[in-house]
Amino acid sequence: MAVALIAAAAIAFGVHPATAQPTSRAAPTYAGTAACAACHAKEHEAWRGSHHDRAMAQASEKTVLGNFADARFTRAGVTSRFFRRDGRYWVGTDGPDGRLADFEIKYTFGVYPLQQYLIELPGGRLQAFGIAWDARPKAQGGQRWFHLYPDRRLKAGDPLHWTGIDQNWNYQCADCHSTNLRKNYDETSRTYKTTWSEIDVGCEACHGPGSNHAAWARLDAGARKADAAKGLTVALDERRGVTWAIDAATGNATRSSGRASSREIEACARCHARRGQFDDSWHPGAPLGNAYRVALIEPDLYYADGQMRDEVYNHGSFLQSRMHAKGVTCSDCHDPHSQKLRMSGNAVCGQCHAPSRFDVATHHRHKPGTAGAECTSCHMPTTTYMVVDPRHDHSMRIPRPDRTLTLGTPNACGNCHAKEGARWAADAVARWYPQRKAGQQTFAEALALGDRGAPGAQAALAALVTDATVAPIARASAIPRLVRHPGRATLPALEKALGDGDSLVRLAAASAIRDADPALRARLLPRLLADPVRVVRIEAARGLAGVPEARLSPEDRARLARATDEYLASLRFNADRPEAQTDLGGFHLAGGREDQAIAAYRRALALDATYVPASVNLADLYRARGREREAEAVLRDAIKADPAAAGARHALGLSLARQKRMPEALAALAEAARLAPGDARFAYVHGVALHDAGKATAATKTLEAALARHPYDRDILLALAGYEREAGQLGKAAQRAKLLAELEPDNAELARFARELESAAVQRAPSR
Repeated sequence: MAVALIAAAAIAFGVHPATAQPTSRAAPTYAGTAACAACHAKEHEAWRGSHHDRAMAQASEKTVLGNFADARFTRAGVTSRFFRRDGRYWVGTDGPDGRLADFEIKYTFGVYPLQQYLIELPGGRLQAFGIAWDARPKAQGGQRWFHLYPDRRLKAGDPLHWTGIDQNWNYQCADCHSTNLRKNYDETSRTYKTTWSEIDVGCEACHGPGSNHAAWARLDAGARKADAAKGLTVALDERRGVTWAIDAATGNATRSSGRASSREIEACARCHARRGQFDDSWHPGAPLGNAYRVALIEPDLYYADGQMRDEVYNHGSFLQSRMHAKGVTCSDCHDPHSQKLRMSGNAVCGQCHAPSRFDVATHHRHKPGTAGAECTSCHMPTTTYMVVDPRHDHSMRIPRPDRTLTLGTPNACGNCHAKEGARWAADAVARWYPQRKAGQQTFAEALALGDRGAPGAQAALAALVTDATVAPIARASAIPRLVRHPGRATLPALEKALGDGDSLVRLAAASAIRDADPALRARLLPRLLADPVRVVRIEAARGLAGVPEARLSPEDRARLARATDEYLASLRFNADRPEAQTDLGGFHLAGGREDQAIAAYRRALALDATYVPASVNLADLYRARGREREAEAVLRDAIKADPAAAGARHALGLSLARQKRMPEALAALAEAARLAPGDARFAYVHGVALHDAGKATAATKTLEAALARHPYDRDILLALAGYEREAGQLGKAAQRAKLLAELEPDNAELARFARELESAAVQRAPSR
């Protein structure tokens, strides 16, 4: 059979096996899924019809699932009509100018539980339409049109409107839905010439370009034996020869040998991770960080215990799990070709966790056969995204309703027992498991302290950063929290992190040092300029921008030049995004090239007038040049583009204050604080401005209200302590200072301030 398949492959390739020459030394190219199918029929058949196979397709009778029989959907005052014309698929809806027009559906995007549609706009842009088709059965609420942003009133000009920058397929979606995708953005013309070798996710999307392997398959037996690598771009063989043996005492399995690489996991992570992309020539086998920057456990993406909050896909969650730590890979549970589970229901978990111990009521405490008895209900609960798409949390955690009480994080019990509450669930778990294990996510309390800036955060975070028993993604996530309120242990922790074995930790440490003084950056960052992972080198180059060359050795200057080239290449790749243009502006500014910085900020705003960082940075640059009126104009344009832009209003308030236009300044600062109550800085600046304007009572009330939302904010506490001392409220001021000293235990000046206020309060107190 093997000989027949090889012969069939040779015929398909048009080359006789005996005459083929080895090409494994040549740069591999993409051969196409059909070339793989001849020898790998079983895998190809499993892939056919899968989500990868149907990730994207030309719109046709076979691929379109939605109702285009003159169906209508009304949202935010706009009625969109789905219809057919001349055998093609169309939607009549509001376009880039806000007017109704007809647009052809070019491609389908995805298949289940929803299907989106792509519309072509000028400049090679494909845009993801905001109304999707619910592909679920009607009995489950499907077979209908629905809006992906039901809580937003989106109009043309909004980045999330289907015509907006954040719905652009070329940047946002394309890399993960097609094979050998090349974005090909031209910054000068602001157009795309995006290409792919296959419209869907074919074999080579995961295995890398396969021409050399195909050539190897055409060789005679002797020549094939001589090429041990088989011409493969990457061998996804971490599981070859690996067995899992269940320990009778624990009921859990142990891997026969440790996982020595992350090739397979990172091949999946390319698309199953929340990440930013800065290169499209990557293929599996290279470090993921050579083209992608994986998101950490950030408050807007994850809860403090690592549970997914926003749409983070699976990779960041899986990196936190005990399964990852023990050597599990994606294909231990999922067939990579069909994308289906290797076994159904609890049986997939039973591969490594003895059913006799875990798939029983004495463990899961639910009636067998019910939803509560499913392993995933407790250990991989779902969160629904895109309105209809439930995703399992792959951190595979022990339910912790006690943390719901202490940290406010969700717990799996609450999904079915919301009425009973977290206290009821925590008590039940404590009764069932008096010797309860903490679980793998032991970092939760430290990250929560860091998010709140609470007493003890500095010590807990510094300890977490250097704790080698904790998942690297959690240690990396502790670093940005640690540097917000640095203490004595911060720098030693960062220095150790710079030499960590995991690139996520090194990257986070380099990012944390980026804004340090030049001498410290020159001392610590050059070691990363030769890092094996590109994203770390790039971050080191960012951090060294503007550092005088005299501080660097000749070798480091050469490495910096190469890493800076990589950094600038990453920005050119994303020149279609305001974030990249704003970063480029910052790079030029650090080098003293102010005119080039202004041009970059202007390009960012041309791409997206609502991108506040570009407006604020540009206005600040104008301010530094003494051009305050131009700074004000930039900020007013930003507010016109997005009236809810709190950052722009805050910056406008500062500009108006510098111009001595205090009534206008106070109004702008107040509005910024109102629009963004979660930003303590806005409230603090508003309070200080009120005080400086002679409105002491209003200032105190404003800061007290802000402190109720941000009880550990250092600036607010210090301002209140000062104002209360002014007002003769020494007892209250002393309490503020005492808390400040607890928050900053290494700060001798705060400790002295607290003692002075406490002494003054005692002297002022009436004798009894």
